Amino acid sequence: MKTRGFEVITNYDGKVNLPVRATFGAAGYDFEAAEDVVVPSIWKQGIASTLKAVLKKETLSVNEKLQKEVKPTLVPTGIKAYMGPDEYLQLTNRSSNPLKNYLWLANGVGVIDSDYYNNPDNEGHIMFQFLNFGLVDKKIQKGDRIGQGIFLPFLKADQDKATAERVGGFGSSGKN
Repeated sequence: MKTRGFEVITNYDGKVNLPVRATFGAAGYDFEAAEDVVVPSIWKQGIASTLKAVLKKETLSVNEKLQKEVKPTLVPTGIKAYMGPDEYLQLTNRSSNPLKNYLWLANGVGVIDSDYYNNPDNEGHIMFQFLNFGLVDKKIQKGDRIGQGIFLPFLKADQDKATAERVGGFGSSGKN
């Protein structure tokens, strides 16, 4: 019986490596990028002009175009994870990413729920969300280690009455 682990999603079968721990004492499994992705610098996405307006105390006009330009870049892994119903996979940034690559994990910490596995929208495909605070675009190449995944248990409140089932993929469990 399988307890927890990783599988390759259908579209990437034979094209990516399963996450592995680098050392015996490592808590996290290293995830690799499944394809080449460019993470644009936030300074090229309109942050600089917005910051100038704020510093000059000008009226700030944040339009839809600017809001759509300044957004995280999803980096696919080609991986899905299975685990027990009282577990989740925590996605974290590599400690070297901010210092060496100027990459922030946009959501701080990612949470992969047990019912995300094999969901009908995307088969449970795990992706990392990055913002690049560097001055130039950052190219992530297929096979680059981009983040880590740590399996963890979680507890439920006495009043918990959740009964809804997942109906979608990425970001589908919330209302916003």
